[in-house]
This record gives sequence, structure tokens and C-alpha cells, in this order.
Amino acid sequence: MNNTTKQMACIFDLDGVLVDTAVYHYQAWKQLANSLGFDFTHLQNEQLKGVNRMRSLDMILNWGGVEVTETEKEELASLKNSWYVAMISKMTTEEVLPGSLALLQDLKAQGIKIALGSASKNSSLILERTGLTHFFDAIVDGNAVTTSKPDPEVFLKAAELLGAANKDCIVFEDALAGVQAAIAAGMHVVGIGEPENLPGAKLVIKDLSEITITELSDLKNQEIEKG
Repeated sequence: MNNTTKQMACIFDLDGVLVDTAVYHYQAWKQLANSLGFDFTHLQNEQLKGVNRMRSLDMILNWGGVEVTETEKEELASLKNSWYVAMISKMTTEEVLPGSLALLQDLKAQGIKIALGSASKNSSLILERTGLTHFFDAIVDGNAVTTSKPDPEVFLKAAELLGAANKDCIVFEDALAGVQAAIAAGMHVVGIGEPENLPGAKLVIKDLSEITITELSDLKNQEIEKG
């Protein structure tokens, strides 16, 4: 292992990067919207990528023209989450996205530190159901942070737990808010998805099968983009 690789640390978002839970978020939010008398589209669901639960609910209620009290809002968020948890409780290892398992195995074999940096409050259940828990040296999720992306808190905490310098961290993200958070943290960013949706990402790939540790090492040696 060369020195560059030895210093490198990798921080992964969960939904849309390692596993695909977007479909379950969509189904649960749609069920909630329908119960309130309006519909919820795939296009609207795309706008919720990387956004926490309460902010997502605010956006959905606004789209539906529905006003509720703060207490009712908490109840609706809890209801949506209960439907979502019921869905993800049935997830299997087959729902791990292409390339995810192989990259995690390679990073682990090289002794490279790995953290999760996700807004999800259900990350432990998802990792358990998909058989990925043992790869992570640190898990920072929606239960451990007070501010959501694009605030960099989740990635700063992950780097701290890994004992890694921000400049040595590579973040894997599928949401613009996540890319912005990583840049704000002074980290390198690999975007998962389409380049036009992820401005600021140093490199954009379709999935994790399109990246190698050698390429990540080269990426780490490049200048950090300033936020």
C-alpha cells in the first residue's frame, strides 16, 4: 500500500450510492400524499434526494397545498416512516447496487478506512438487511447529526471518527446537497448519477463498478475544489 492510499478514507452516502431505497421512499411518501388527498410524482421525489424527513414533508405538504399543525406534522412524518421501515425490513443482499460490494471489499482488503455519511435514520436496519454493516469503521447518520446536507456536519463527523484529515477523504454522493456538503467540508467528491445533476463533483460515474482504488488514489492527489 502506498502512502497516498494509506492516508485515504472513503465516506459513502447510503441511498442511491450503495443501495437503492429511493423506490421505498417514493412509495411511502406517495401513500402519505394520497391519504391526504393529492398525488406525488417521481419528478417531485427526485427533488427530495439528500433532504431530511421533516424538510421533505414540508415540501410535499406545500406541493399538495395542505396546512397542518406542528403536532400533526410529527404524526405524519412518523406514519410515513413506519410504512417505509416496513418496506425496507424486507430488503435483501440483492438490492445492493452494482459495484458496491466489490469496491467495499477492495477498500477493506487495502486497509482503507470506510465510513457512512447518510441522512437516513434507518441506516443500521438497511445495512443489516443488505449485509454491509461489517465494512464500516464508522457510521454517521440522521440519528447522529443536527443539521442536514448541504451542511457538512455529517461528513466532518465521519472524518473525525475515522481519524482522517478532511483533505484525505473521498465522498461518494448521488445528491446535489450531498456534493455541496462534501465540498463545504473540504473533501473530494465522486458523484453517482448524471453529471448535469451533480455540479461540483470531481468525477461522476454511473455506479461504483466504474471506479478503482488506483483512480481514487489519483483523485485524492488533485487539488480540492473550494466551496
